[in-house]
Amino acid sequence: MKSQYRVVVIGGGVVGASVLYHLAKLGWSDVCLIERDVLTAGSSWHAAGGIHALNADPNIAALQGYTIDLLSEIEAESGQSIGLHMTGGMHLAGTPDRWEWLQSSYRRFQSIGIDDVHLITPEEAGRLSPVLNTEGILGGMWANREGYVDTTGTVHAYAIAAKKRGASVIEHNRVLELQQVPDGWQVVTEKGTIRCEHVVNAAGLWAKQVGRMAGIELPLSPLAHHYLVTETIPEIAALETELPMVVDLEGFTYSRQDQKGMLVGIYELNPKHWMMDGAPWEYGIELLQEEPDRIENELMAAFHRFPALQTAGVKTWVHGAFTFSPDGNPLVGPVRGVPGYWCACAVMAGFLQGGGVGKSLAEWMIHGETEADVFGMDVARYGDYAHNKDYIRQTTGQFYSRRFVMTYPNEQLPAGRPLKMSPAHDAMSAAGARWGESWGLEVPIYFAPEGFVEVPTLKRSNAFDLVAEEVRATRTTVGLLDIAGFSRYKVSGPNAEAWLDRMMACALPRTGRAKLAPMLSESGRLKGDLTLFNWGDGNWWIMGSYYLREWHMRWFRDHIEPGVHLTDISDAMVGFSLSGPNSLKVLEKLTDGPIADLPFMGCGSFDIGLIRARVGRLSVTGELGYEINCSAVEHIALRRALLDAGADLGLREIGFEALGSLRLEKSFGIWSREFTQIYTPGQTGMDRWIAWDKGDFIGRAAATAERDGNGPAQVIATLEIDATDADASGYEPVWQDGRRVGFVTSGGFGHWTGKSLALAMIDRDCAAEGTALSVHVVGAERAARVIAPSPHDPDGVAMRTT
Repeated sequence: MKSQYRVVVIGGGVVGASVLYHLAKLGWSDVCLIERDVLTAGSSWHAAGGIHALNADPNIAALQGYTIDLLSEIEAESGQSIGLHMTGGMHLAGTPDRWEWLQSSYRRFQSIGIDDVHLITPEEAGRLSPVLNTEGILGGMWANREGYVDTTGTVHAYAIAAKKRGASVIEHNRVLELQQVPDGWQVVTEKGTIRCEHVVNAAGLWAKQVGRMAGIELPLSPLAHHYLVTETIPEIAALETELPMVVDLEGFTYSRQDQKGMLVGIYELNPKHWMMDGAPWEYGIELLQEEPDRIENELMAAFHRFPALQTAGVKTWVHGAFTFSPDGNPLVGPVRGVPGYWCACAVMAGFLQGGGVGKSLAEWMIHGETEADVFGMDVARYGDYAHNKDYIRQTTGQFYSRRFVMTYPNEQLPAGRPLKMSPAHDAMSAAGARWGESWGLEVPIYFAPEGFVEVPTLKRSNAFDLVAEEVRATRTTVGLLDIAGFSRYKVSGPNAEAWLDRMMACALPRTGRAKLAPMLSESGRLKGDLTLFNWGDGNWWIMGSYYLREWHMRWFRDHIEPGVHLTDISDAMVGFSLSGPNSLKVLEKLTDGPIADLPFMGCGSFDIGLIRARVGRLSVTGELGYEINCSAVEHIALRRALLDAGADLGLREIGFEALGSLRLEKSFGIWSREFTQIYTPGQTGMDRWIAWDKGDFIGRAAATAERDGNGPAQVIATLEIDATDADASGYEPVWQDGRRVGFVTSGGFGHWTGKSLALAMIDRDCAAEGTALSVHVVGAERAARVIAPSPHDPDGVAMRTT
């Protein structure tokens, strides 16, 4: 062991070994892995080792596909057998909704290039798995790239391949303490102290403790998980080919062949947390006592689905702990305010996702950003609110128990809620607000009469008409929306203007004006679709998406400069927006200030009733609109004043479902759909806001190269779809004469235009207005066509006139 390395990876499971390998592969060979016991002595040794490329998040699915493709490579490079069995596998549906969901999923996987997937009938499922009872099965989805690996062999293969590239592996050496020093870290271990620039927490079951060594609370918890391995089953012993992997979605089980018997794993509805503060340091290659009574119902379902299990003896019970985050995805990346500390934790499917995690983290450390959009596993998708132990218990338990439970796109799940509420929350609830959740905050999705219950569905829900009424009110009179769910950052100080000019690609707004502000990375990819306000009093505001607060604050803090004061005021400042032709009339009742003189994209301070508010004239709806910002303690009073003033002007409270319909009718994109960190300004149309003639800004060279080159291969276009009872929502494939040319980024019904609309990332040569295409919506192919942007008010007259 040396006394100094560039990187120390803590944890010798599959994730830590993968991170080590990828760092060495990308050129950082002065790296070491420290393991308290031996490699795999945690969750890795007892994992079932299943692999498949399918995931509800297409970006995570792509990284899983990368992991699968990498396995043979590391086996060859290391010379260590990984016991790869590529058997293929199937997901089975036993209800009409589930079968419809599988058909839809099949098409979504096509949209991201997973082409080795197809639908199968119950009869085909029975032929593929002769021990399967197909009673009650309506259909399935088959994937070629499914199978399993030898877990111990795989971890050692990563480690051996890393060592061949110059990395070091140090076993039997527990990390005792982490000390941050000006140039990195001191890692205090049982065998001495190591200095390094970077520390990676890949500690698995011990990740909580390794986080606390650096003053970091991580939102994760171990949960106990069962699987069993049977003795030889004669029906399987007689087969000439190996059984495929099978996921019985209604039975909450996964299964595969193990030698001449079967392995059956269970995600029970009654989850059990284990050692929420982290496993004991002495825990290692051990198991928990099995609890068959707790999984009795799921076992009975497995015995029904595989009758041969009814007479099979159990050779081995495996009851071990795996670490989960609130949404089940990994926690990866740098931690804001703790330079040189990186997470690679909560990877509950390490043999499936470990390769992608290692690749992405190594790219991030070495190049400053990842090739793929990894926000779905970025540690910055959570904030301090998620550190609460009961929040972690509720959300991780909910994910675990719903692992194979079908979740509908319009379904609101209860765990960890309500947590954060805007001050007017109870009053809006009394008025019929139904709530969604964004980064722990309750946000109104629509308003409904007492007793209304939305029915979960893949298609248009019974809230369809309620949302239509809110859209109609906004287009014809005025809609009132709680905008506590927007982020707000205050920037001040002597160097604020210069700093903002470097951070943002747009020209800075003049005093009393606002501007749409694209923010780029050094490679010219998007880091934000923000709005910048110049209030004229030395204070600037940046406004964006509430759920990106930690993500954006990390970026801002990484680039902060002396003389710049940056504060996240998102919970201190809240407000409401007014949108619609009567919005000015409402405000004129409440102020004697020159509100009518405020130009489009203007901003200023106005007395609104008793409140001194900061008002911006802008709207995501495409109508005349105003965003009225106030302190949190004034939120209730502002709502009351606006409701009273708008009572005879047709004012109606609306939610974000209506806003989604309204913005689609204007072809306005949003972050995580049309705008992501792997898209460029040219792809998304954000280049129209770049000030090419201003001085240098982050990403300028790359954005200029895109502008002056051949242009992007794909661009965002607006589609009209001949849908009937369902609308596109995202990641549906777009076709031209049987050729896949792109995918839907977001979609829905335009209630005012009466059209089923979508925004889609498609090949540039297919983006001309009038181009005939087709889109799969909930698995059914529908005719579609490219239409001109902004099907409602394409000239923007309503927004710009009073």
